[in-house]
Amino acid sequence: MTAAVPPLAFDPFDYAMHEDPYPTYTRLRAEAPAYRSPRLGFWALSRHADVKAAFRDAARYSNKHGVALDPDAFSPEAERGASFLAMDPPRHDRLRALVSRGFTLRRVAALEPRIRAIAVEHLEACAGRERWDAIDDFAGKLPMDVISDLLDLPRADRDTLRGWADTVVHREQGVTGRPPAAGVAAMEMMRYFGRTIGERRARPGDDLLSALLVAEVDGDRLTEQEIMGFLFLMVIAGSETTTKLLGNALYWLWRNPEQRQRLREDPSRIAQWVEETARYDNSTQALARLLTVDTELHGQAMRAGDMIVLLVGSANRDESVFADAERYDLLRDTTHTLAFGHGTHFCLGASLARLEGRVALEEIWRRLPDFEIDMATSARVHSVNVRGFAHLGMVGRI
Repeated sequence: MTAAVPPLAFDPFDYAMHEDPYPTYTRLRAEAPAYRSPRLGFWALSRHADVKAAFRDAARYSNKHGVALDPDAFSPEAERGASFLAMDPPRHDRLRALVSRGFTLRRVAALEPRIRAIAVEHLEACAGRERWDAIDDFAGKLPMDVISDLLDLPRADRDTLRGWADTVVHREQGVTGRPPAAGVAAMEMMRYFGRTIGERRARPGDDLLSALLVAEVDGDRLTEQEIMGFLFLMVIAGSETTTKLLGNALYWLWRNPEQRQRLREDPSRIAQWVEETARYDNSTQALARLLTVDTELHGQAMRAGDMIVLLVGSANRDESVFADAERYDLLRDTTHTLAFGHGTHFCLGASLARLEGRVALEEIWRRLPDFEIDMATSARVHSVNVRGFAHLGMVGRI
């Protein structure tokens, strides 16, 4: 007797979904490409074409309530923490133009020696140990150090910042709003940035924060609230997502020995290791939008004011775009990935994330190509938007 197929249900707050959302994504694309969650009150778009179209149509799919799926965070106040991720053009374009000067391709490329030095420093601290944690000892430290160097934040503060960032994204089972601890951590981080901005105004230096304080476009300058929002975004988006990308890359290479062999044969494929991981198991799984006009899609009537959830993780496994999409393949053409978004809100830090990923994995591969992972000491992070590991037990002596 064939087992009954359970009703299709998508709940991004469910811990089981954090463990493996991909079977549900497959069903969503096939059975309900415009899926309505009656309990949580959102629409979810899961096909590559629909997610890409929504990214491109900023007028219809607005960012003005932010990108978080938490009902109490999806609001007109979202820009306090999400910066220009919670803005539409032309305001978005003004702020992005002011901050983008710190992320030009030339400026990012110039960071490679420093990123490599940071990676080497953290790996050498693990030398001689048979067991270590890829997140606690390496992947969680490197992105925060890079961002802190850009902003010239004290070394002594970096573990505290990472702890706040982890708390901001963590969600408890069954909780569909922002937990009190996440709100407290966000406020502490904002107070910290407020103090730092005051100190930097008094003693500017040669760093990105000092540059933001004096940056102008057509005589327009950033307000203190805008700078605080951008700093918050850098720490949360720039640190958390890259940390998870690195952990996911190590995990999936370990799970796919034939792909590890490809790296042995040609280590120059490490950049593609980053790209395929971002497609196959992206750290950013879902982004919210506010629908501004009544829209019919796949026979479903969506109303202005509805929350639309763009399932990036599903779009990147869409079989109509990526042949054999469920296969992790370092030889794949990832040209059409939506891992870093598309259009107006394409990730400002994409080139930096790619550089950090490549350099970090090059240094691990150089020292420990035969690493193993101990799943007994590994655990996934529980977050609505972000997917990855809170702990990843590495076995192998550096």
